[in-house]
Amino acid sequence: MTPARPAPALSLYAADYLRWLEATADALKRGDYGAIDWANVIEELEDMGRRERQSLKSNLVILLLHLLKWQFQPDRQSNSWKASIVEHRQRLEDSVETSPSLKPYLGTVLPKAYADAVERAAAETGLPEVAFPPDCPYAVSQIMAKGFLP
Repeated sequence: MTPARPAPALSLYAADYLRWLEATADALKRGDYGAIDWANVIEELEDMGRRERQSLKSNLVILLLHLLKWQFQPDRQSNSWKASIVEHRQRLEDSVETSPSLKPYLGTVLPKAYADAVERAAAETGLPEVAFPPDCPYAVSQIMAKGFLP
């Protein structure tokens, strides 16, 4: 009969994420690279990149949504729509300023973000999706231009 193996200890990463971050940062500062949980460091770095791109897309969708509502429901234009346009444009500017490599991603993700914005605009306005242009009618430069309202 083989003796039972003890259950593996829960990794610090799984047991206490904040403590894992602190321990990892401390080990890096000390140059103790053997103490680094490299698999989870790599996973976290990849996740950080995905979150940055997801955040950019999310802000772009909301900005496009309000630009569409502004253009296609002129009789319902409001300061809250304008404020949302300003806010999400600023968020996009901040993201691109902090991570300039995201700037080309704006053009890459624009078709998907626009399709999502059209779906949301149709749901919010009651207009059919076909009431909106099939392709984004705004250039990235217009979307990002302060004061641009269609």
